[in-house]
Amino acid sequence: MSTGQILNILCCLCGTPTPPNASATCTSCLSSQSDITRGINTEVTLHQCRSCQRWFKEENKWLGCDLESRELMGLCLEKTSGLKPKRGTKEEHKIKLTDASWVWTEPHSMRLKVKVTIQKEVDGGVILQQSFIVEYIVRNQQCPGCQANFTQGAWKHLVQVRQRVGHKRTFLYLEQIILKKQASKGALSIEVFKDGMDFYFGERGKGERFIDFLENEVPVKVKKSKKLIGTDVKSNISNYKFTSLVEIAPLCKDDLLFLPKSLARAQSSISRLTLLKNVGEVMSIVDPVTGQTGTVSGGDFWNETFRPLVTAARSRLCRYIVLDQTPVLEEKNTAKRQTSKQRRRVAELTLMKESDMGVNDDQVVVKTHIGYLCKSGDVVLCYNVADTNIVDDEAHEILQKSNLQDVVVVRKLYGGGGGEGEKKKLRTWRLQRLDMEIADDLKGKKAEDKMDEDEEDFLRELESDREMRDRVNLYKYAEGLKRKEEEGDDEEENEQDDQKVQLEELLDGLDLDAAPDEGDQMQIGGVDVTLPEFDESLAYGGQVGFAWEEGSRAQKDGIGFIDRAEKVENKTQAVQIEQFGKEFMKGSFKFT
Repeated sequence: MSTGQILNILCCLCGTPTPPNASATCTSCLSSQSDITRGINTEVTLHQCRSCQRWFKEENKWLGCDLESRELMGLCLEKTSGLKPKRGTKEEHKIKLTDASWVWTEPHSMRLKVKVTIQKEVDGGVILQQSFIVEYIVRNQQCPGCQANFTQGAWKHLVQVRQRVGHKRTFLYLEQIILKKQASKGALSIEVFKDGMDFYFGERGKGERFIDFLENEVPVKVKKSKKLIGTDVKSNISNYKFTSLVEIAPLCKDDLLFLPKSLARAQSSISRLTLLKNVGEVMSIVDPVTGQTGTVSGGDFWNETFRPLVTAARSRLCRYIVLDQTPVLEEKNTAKRQTSKQRRRVAELTLMKESDMGVNDDQVVVKTHIGYLCKSGDVVLCYNVADTNIVDDEAHEILQKSNLQDVVVVRKLYGGGGGEGEKKKLRTWRLQRLDMEIADDLKGKKAEDKMDEDEEDFLRELESDREMRDRVNLYKYAEGLKRKEEEGDDEEENEQDDQKVQLEELLDGLDLDAAPDEGDQMQIGGVDVTLPEFDESLAYGGQVGFAWEEGSRAQKDGIGFIDRAEKVENKTQAVQIEQFGKEFMKGSFKFT
């Protein structure tokens, strides 16, 4: 009577009892007779550009991939000959890739290893599965883009950005906008000069896109030219180099303007003496006494070009101490574009020049549009119009006839920077900078000191203008935050002050020196890995941080210690797959 048991058969080659199969051969004999890895290259060469870290895929195609990423895995498998079936190969003779995983290698070894598991049908319809290691040797090869960057005359389009003013504050602001919007992506190099910046692009289209970006950010006018480099007579193709001169309007934030009569009338009869509040595609102006606002487009400026009456240079701005503040609610004027909120912000300030403190008791009472921000003891920056030499004859005549106040308040000075001889306080935030080459005219002690002054003035502008900060990225400065916490904030809070830098505005910067905490998520090779509790005994070569990172990589392959990474078998013995393997073999496979 049959019990339903499957009896073993003897292997036709060695006589060993084995479960019955189509070839009547045991697993050991099958693997020795049929090597399913035959024809698969286990040593492959990959080329990587040392400069940009991209990987060569095929002619004129380079991929940017992280180590141990899915994209790099696909590139490695594609470069491995024998895995992808040739055209016309019968279905039963095709190799099926079932699994692939990274094997840890020392980062400086210029080697990558991938553990590959495949299945293949052999004689008699038996399906074998085998795992083996494919080693990829990394060689350095410069990509065409980096090669052009290091070759003289590689650029196609030069964009020269210029502004004819005596400071760099506009370019410092423009630099932050470029960083936030990544507008300089594609530039081969950037060079900074005393009166502007040069951007070199390898393609004309990238340069044109950058010019479009500038036109949307600041008032500019553009002049273009091209130079013939060479001509191929046979193909009738000419090679040109293109140069674009982008001139920014010579107006900067906080400049004191004297508007042309027609332009002031177009702005709801705003006062002709205004402050430039912000510079963008459209420039914002404000009446420094009443708070009435208006806008001037770039086209209006270039049609009726005018220079600032007083430039917002450090030498022209005087420091005044606020002694008293009295709110003033102006009567509504329907002829002027002024909201009730703007009217409530106007206040009378009693000021004394900082340099006159302890010398004389001269005081001045002025109305200002930023009165709501000020309180007794604050420092404000002002223009002393009475002592200013006005070059414009029309402006000089009108200012003499009008009852204009002698002092025009520009902005409040926050605690981020002190006076000329005062030690600067540490800020709780900092800015990112572009990678630029410094021209010879900016080298030297005098030029560096002037640049430091412009940077400090720009930081003060950011501190006093929330709208301006919304267009740039401010990053937390750990040392500044720690010092502020230790020393405490001695400044008296003003509830109406909505311009001061708040902690919520600051972004977390990337700190590469910080070690990961236990249980933190860490991205390695594009994969999120939860780090286990770290053991000091895993220190490798005395570098704990190095062992931590590399040990985490090895952990993904089931390797507990770095030293065991070399013990991974290069090839395992082929094993026979049961009936379910045939269903897998019949399925379609798409190589990626």
